[in-house]
Amino acid sequence: MSSAAEQETLDEGVRGGPPRAPSATAGAEGRRAAVRAAPAWPGTPTPLGARYRVGPDGVAGTNFALWAGGAEAVELCLFDGPGPSAAETRVPLTELTHEIWHGFVPGVGPGHRYGYRVHGRWDPWTGARWNPAKLLLDPYARAVDGDYADFGLPPEVYGHVRDWPQQHVADTVRDDRDSAPFVPKGVVVHDDADGDEWMDDRRPKTPWADSVIYELHVRGFTKLHPGIPEQLRGTYAGLAHPAAIEHLVDLGVTAVELLPVHQFAHEDHLLRRGLVNYWGYNSIGYFTPHAAYAASGTAGQQVGEFKRMVRALHAAGIEVILDVVYNHTAEAGELGPMLSLRGIDNRGYYRLQPDARRYADYTGCGNTLHVVQPHVLRLITDSLRYWVTEMGVDGFRFDLAAALARSMHDVDMLSPFLAVIAQDPVLRRVKLIAEPWDVGNGGYQVGAFPPLWTEWNDRYRDSVRDFWRGALHDVRDLGYRLSGSSDLYAWGGRRPYASINFVTAHDGFTLRDLVSYEHKHNEANGEGNRDGTNDNRAWNCGVEGETDDPRVNALRRRQLRNLLTTLLLSTGVPMLVAGDEMGRTQRGSNNAYCQDNEVSWVDWTLPAQPAGRGLLELTRRLLALRHAHPVLRRRAFFSGRPQAPDGLRDLAWFTPQGTEMTEGDWYAPSATLALYLSGRDIPGRDARGEQVTDDSFLTILHAADGPVDFRLPGPPWGEAYEVVVDTSLEEQADAPGTVHEGGAVLRVPARCVLLLRVRT
Repeated sequence: MSSAAEQETLDEGVRGGPPRAPSATAGAEGRRAAVRAAPAWPGTPTPLGARYRVGPDGVAGTNFALWAGGAEAVELCLFDGPGPSAAETRVPLTELTHEIWHGFVPGVGPGHRYGYRVHGRWDPWTGARWNPAKLLLDPYARAVDGDYADFGLPPEVYGHVRDWPQQHVADTVRDDRDSAPFVPKGVVVHDDADGDEWMDDRRPKTPWADSVIYELHVRGFTKLHPGIPEQLRGTYAGLAHPAAIEHLVDLGVTAVELLPVHQFAHEDHLLRRGLVNYWGYNSIGYFTPHAAYAASGTAGQQVGEFKRMVRALHAAGIEVILDVVYNHTAEAGELGPMLSLRGIDNRGYYRLQPDARRYADYTGCGNTLHVVQPHVLRLITDSLRYWVTEMGVDGFRFDLAAALARSMHDVDMLSPFLAVIAQDPVLRRVKLIAEPWDVGNGGYQVGAFPPLWTEWNDRYRDSVRDFWRGALHDVRDLGYRLSGSSDLYAWGGRRPYASINFVTAHDGFTLRDLVSYEHKHNEANGEGNRDGTNDNRAWNCGVEGETDDPRVNALRRRQLRNLLTTLLLSTGVPMLVAGDEMGRTQRGSNNAYCQDNEVSWVDWTLPAQPAGRGLLELTRRLLALRHAHPVLRRRAFFSGRPQAPDGLRDLAWFTPQGTEMTEGDWYAPSATLALYLSGRDIPGRDARGEQVTDDSFLTILHAADGPVDFRLPGPPWGEAYEVVVDTSLEEQADAPGTVHEGGAVLRVPARCVLLLRVRT
């Protein structure tokens, strides 16, 4: 195209007209032309989405309703089957109520595939990006069929001309090629199809203080499990299989936290490198279970399969928490594809910069949902309620939750999103976990979320990692983290379980890699090892990566036991990552977001190896102890005050000399910290109104590379101390039973945690 022609096209864009796309085509070669049908019956504007029902005069069909503020027209597009060659019928939705386009289509029922074409102005300079050539996914679709191309997103799925010669204005030139053959379609689902089966579901309703969270990936956890039939591996049905549930029950966790299972899309740059978005933090459908994790089919069957998975986990006493991504979508920035919200109402759904052409990005993913807009807030809360009331889930972990709490620009704990959650009769009763930060200015908000919320406590992670690698200058911060982080959460009625304690998460090193690598090794991602954090707070025990040195490997196994024991004995809610209890490695990758292979999948051969079996047995033992002893599951913060008649404290800290720590001791360099938990002074009562009492425990953490002599506190603290856990031992069966007198000097081995039960 000549420069004059280019300028003419750009001038049209400035005036608000639709610039012409070069080589625009009507669609894929050989595809049948779309048929235009008569307008739908009026239908109703609520509920949003596609709802199958019996309409007027007893006629069965589906009511379609789409919020599209500012649009000039909306066409419902129905497809007669799966795949790119399916014939399309376009049904105009002529009824408009409060910016909701709606209509009832007789004869359309469960399994029918559909999408929308939304008409309006093309003027990216003011944020208007309507393009009826693009088939759009219904934000309220209950199921999705199909996927995007395997080797990169075709240019047809972009609203703008992707290969426009002037790249700095490419996003302003409209592409008129039809995207329908290249994008997934929504599927009509019968909401009541599993109603009778769902009636026998019983939610575990585990109290927060008793909870132990296990973060897992549906596909990665089940893909290699030998006890799961091959056809079910990597699916919801695989996670519901007795072999998968048996591991969770035997381990002693109370909840699984599933990495994103909302329908998501893969980024173009990954597909072109032969990779995919494995983690799934790229949502495009907030009501549908990700179709690729369904063994039973994708024409709506994934909904029932997900429900059956939830019901099976509930029957085993395990809650289901979803990791949800409402802060951004898969449409990315202004150069991203047009898949759904951008083509429905770009200005209504996304936060835009003052120039309106570009997006405000508080997420690092190109866009940010405009949550202060009522219809966006409605989309999110409708989705959350759907997953609770109809899909049976028990809670949510909100990715980059600070982005959701922003009002206009700043993070605001009185924001519309947090206010709506606090008063919602459904959502305020489920488990709510915030990732309390985003990438924008002022986005770090650890400790700031209001009551009802718990938070990922990255200060716990950093402090525990630093202590065991010898990088803490003193033990002040560690003391707070081990005892529930009262400095962060003891306000507004919050409790110790507001802190989700973790040492590792999906994002970063696995536990084994944390003691085997100091530097990231993300070369397989194809980004020159530039991706992933450089702040790993890891210690490789003297050798980078795998080694045959028996001394290094023995030290690594001990460090694994130290980290796990510290986590599971701390006050707060512990979170384990799937496979850490067996020593899973990602070969030094701390950003395996695009590795859908053995790098990310749980290795189920590990329990057959001595090291993996020993770590697994220790984890089970620690969780059994936690379950048996309420003093390890505090529902209220410690007071630290002396109690009559003998002056014991509910929490006391001791030096290796057997004396209580002074203010100066907290500021002095030390590799040893001991805490005394009194089982006599546990606040609260049981279900019968009786005072809760328990054993008392002394925990000694020693991170130095040599032993330390520790004088055990004598009466009234304890007459004697029985060793319950000793991480210096490979086999914990050798630890219990050893008794030491109060006041005696105990030689604590190098790099070790000792848990001692107090005898009085």
